[in-house]
Amino acid sequence: MTNILILGAGGSLAAQVIPELSADENLLLTLFVRRRNRVRAFENHPRIRIIEGDVLDMHALTNAMRGQDIVYAGLAGVLEAMARNVATAMADTGVRRLIWVSSMGIYGETGEDHGAILKPYRRSAAIIEASGLDYTILRPAWFTNGSEIDYALTQKGEAFRGSSISRRSLAHFIGKLVRQPEHHIGESLGLAKC
Repeated sequence: MTNILILGAGGSLAAQVIPELSADENLLLTLFVRRRNRVRAFENHPRIRIIEGDVLDMHALTNAMRGQDIVYAGLAGVLEAMARNVATAMADTGVRRLIWVSSMGIYGETGEDHGAILKPYRRSAAIIEASGLDYTILRPAWFTNGSEIDYALTQKGEAFRGSSISRRSLAHFIGKLVRQPEHHIGESLGLAKC
């Protein structure tokens, strides 16, 4: 069994990621969420544990991290502080594999100037890149609620292609990374609909 810690479990992307991962009988999920009622639908699932806590609370985060194999972080808020806490808690507990969701455009790869709005994403990605962890940074396009699974990858340094991606597509790719955690280590990947 592989233990997966899902940070930001109450978010709109996690609402697609959790069903994707919980369908795999080889995965045990720990949902780390600020408000338990956001994940109430998963309370009675036999392979899901729910912990109420905040990523900015190092003690709670470190306790949730113990015994995990992979950390998935789809966070919103004070991203730089969250990135530092995640990297520190992972180092302290010996957890190596991280899937970090950021945003398209953080390296200027979209050709558009998004101004200050992307600075926290860029800075938090830099913290992850410097962490020494086995990370994959995902830079998705704008989310849609489409049901299709359709996406292409671009590497850091390549021009970003596309402008949107369904949450379902992104959840599908995250599922692939969880099942094949040796893939895309140390990479920053853009994802958008083909």
